[in-house]
Amino acid sequence: MSHNPIRPWRSIDRRKSRQIMVGNVPVGGDAPISVQTMTNTATTDVAATVAQVQAAAEAGADIVRVSVPDEASAKALKEIVAESPVPIVADIHFHYKRGIEAAEAGAACLRINPGNIGSEDRVREVIAAARDHGCSMRIGVNAGSLERHLLEKYGEPCPEAMVESGLEHIRILEDNDFFNFKISVKASDVFLSAAAYHALAEATDAPLHLGITEAGGLTSGTIKSSIGLGNLLWAGIGDTIRVSLSADPVEEVKVGFEILKSLGLRHRGVNIISCPSCARQGFDVIKTVEVLEERLAHIHTPMSLSIIGCVVNGPGEALMTDVGFTGGGAGHGMVYMAGKQDHRIGNEGMVEHIVELVEKKAAEIEAQEAAADEAAE
Repeated sequence: MSHNPIRPWRSIDRRKSRQIMVGNVPVGGDAPISVQTMTNTATTDVAATVAQVQAAAEAGADIVRVSVPDEASAKALKEIVAESPVPIVADIHFHYKRGIEAAEAGAACLRINPGNIGSEDRVREVIAAARDHGCSMRIGVNAGSLERHLLEKYGEPCPEAMVESGLEHIRILEDNDFFNFKISVKASDVFLSAAAYHALAEATDAPLHLGITEAGGLTSGTIKSSIGLGNLLWAGIGDTIRVSLSADPVEEVKVGFEILKSLGLRHRGVNIISCPSCARQGFDVIKTVEVLEERLAHIHTPMSLSIIGCVVNGPGEALMTDVGFTGGGAGHGMVYMAGKQDHRIGNEGMVEHIVELVEKKAAEIEAQEAAADEAAE
């Protein structure tokens, strides 16, 4: 909300972590919490994978991960990296040589899984490749693939086992004077994930990559991720996030940004505040919001829009938004600008009118920011 100050009761004190670089994207420290996703195309299909990376980037993804399961995929990765508008993370499992090849192919970061990457000697070789080629690394602990000795020690996946796995691999990296890494401790269980991340946040100053792994489909996975990631982010934990959904990667990016936007941690695009509608509505709220979400998806400038069906809450919500519309009687409603009543319009042409107002406001904000940047230089 560009015209309202942030209230102190809405602030989140983020955990202090050291900052690393994933390509040109800072992760940790005071950097914005970055949003990631992962391609689901065959990596060897370069055209399809690049198209998916570009779609994710257009949706706002800061970083995109690509699986590298075999040598052919490692070779294809070089072409993908060359055409990607965002840093590429190479997802490595089982075959440590794929990590070396991915570093040589230009990956910005190598994700390794302590549970299946192999011996310490093999990890050292991957570390050397990352150092030689300017890659960062992510230690990706997963409850579903913990090391055998930890499962024998603890009897089952638990927060203690997950954190111990992560700290063991942190030791390997740091013993080899490699500190350009982040770490995750993911599980499909929200309670297990949250407990592991809280413990890990106390044990290291490394940047934390958050995720609830294998969260489910678009609806169930969004809810589970929102609860799990929201809990951690609200506590100030987390430097980069990936929402894992059985859905289009673009949907993961959208959900990730909505989680961050709801907590005031990132602002991108139009935040539409709308009512669920009822018999008092002066227009079809649900259909209107659906159309506006699609029509305004191209706007990246952070701003807010309220679409409320009647005067019960409409004027109050409009006070807090850049642009607002509240349904009234006789097929008309009230338009609010910066929280104040501005003019009445008919329902019939309101969608086009609102789109025009939002686009104009976004252009004004962009012009103001450009002028401020120019003045600062």
